[in-house]
Amino acid sequence: MHIVQLANFYGPRSGGLRTAVDQLGAGYVARGHAVTLVVAGREHADEVLDSGVRRITVPGRKFFKVEGYRAASPVLIRRLLPRLGADSLEVSDRLTLRGMGPWAKAHGIGSIMISHERLDRMIELGAPSSVATWASDIANLGTARSYDTVVCTTAFAGEEFARVQAPNVETVPLGVDLATFRPSRATPSARATWSDGADVLLAQSCRLSMEKHPGRGIEVLRALLADGVRARLVIAGDGTMADELRRQARGLSVAFTGHLADRDTLADLLACADVAICPGPHETFGLSAMEALASGTPIVVSRNSALAEVARGDCGLPAADTGPAFAAAVRTVLARGDYAETARACAEQYTWDRAVETMLSLHLSTADRRRFLRERPAARTVPLPRRAGSHPHPECASAPGMPGALG
Repeated sequence: MHIVQLANFYGPRSGGLRTAVDQLGAGYVARGHAVTLVVAGREHADEVLDSGVRRITVPGRKFFKVEGYRAASPVLIRRLLPRLGADSLEVSDRLTLRGMGPWAKAHGIGSIMISHERLDRMIELGAPSSVATWASDIANLGTARSYDTVVCTTAFAGEEFARVQAPNVETVPLGVDLATFRPSRATPSARATWSDGADVLLAQSCRLSMEKHPGRGIEVLRALLADGVRARLVIAGDGTMADELRRQARGLSVAFTGHLADRDTLADLLACADVAICPGPHETFGLSAMEALASGTPIVVSRNSALAEVARGDCGLPAADTGPAFAAAVRTVLARGDYAETARACAEQYTWDRAVETMLSLHLSTADRRRFLRERPAARTVPLPRRAGSHPHPECASAPGMPGALG
């Protein structure tokens, strides 16, 4: 089977979306399938990745003032797709590429859309809740009708589709890299490097943009310092709020790493931290939080995100979306002590092998269904003999005022 993945906003700093697309694609190839990934970039490129995935880059327009977040015109992608010979499309973009579902149906190709975010929560960032619900319901009904299958990564992510009773939604949890992120990375030398002499090390790994609430970690650090705790915060990530956050952190023990492209460096940080702060209230899976758990580090998360069901008891705590609430949860987690074994055990429930196998079964079923519909012989109609004097067009004969109409 040939799976074509489509992903706008895929780039060096794309975080969880890029990780998910790459891990799924590599898993499909490892199981004997052909995969072509189409993404947006500065200029055209065609290459084969180490995973065996063929990646085609088409020129795209820059979004969000952050390099790497680009979107290609659907017109360019529709021109490219017929030459690829896909059996199934996997679309990781519910907005700029939403028209790919109808295109796939028109060409007898299976289609799956992965919902990486909740549309209602995104609209709420700039509109009243009632408006956000109304607008997202309309859009989600259209999305569900456009694709053979909609995939959500958690029940929380699927709530907005359940609200409109979409019948073709599947829940497929993503995975986490359990080999790279592991507790054994917390060596004394790594801890000394990251903590810089502090007694408590906090880590926050997220995109520095408004919807992620990245200032929460600084609020927590201020509260701990006010309590006399010698604490340090390391913020890993980049985004439009980077400069503002640096202003907020002036005079505090805060280190900004920028985007950490080296996964080993990020894994060292997360393993050495005492608590990972995951403040985003709109997270539909929370890959960075899962990476912290895989590293044996407890998490404190927004109680309004999908992570609230994970961060309970043995893995960390959920908190209300305020600085004092997060600080109180962090204090509670720090007082408990060692979470390494229980946090790791929680992360081990989320494997990429399981995610790949589930996604492949969906691709195979949708591709087979579309192939059957495409190849089934058209029903042949045999015209019935016409009675003498009967009207050649029965639909006209039944109309009032026409010859032969019934009175």
